[in-house]
Amino acid sequence: MISNVLNSATSLISNAQQKASTAAQTIANLPVQAQEVGGSKDVGSADLFKPVLSLKEAELETSAGAKMIKTHEKMLGSLLDVTA
Repeated sequence: MISNVLNSATSLISNAQQKASTAAQTIANLPVQAQEVGGSKDVGSADLFKPVLSLKEAELETSAGAKMIKTHEKMLGSLLDVTA
């Protein structure tokens, strides 16, 4: 069970990093406004909505994974205290 928690947390953080990377790449590939750096079309808010939402999801998932690891370490410490 102990390794399952760590595996789940690590997997959650890894997936969140991949999600953030994909969203950042999507945002980076959006065209810029016509008056900036020779861009061809304006970027609408609808084009930004999904990748920005994905970035926020990745942030929350990373935070959840970190909290899972912290809680796991705290519980493991408590178990060691009880058995010592």
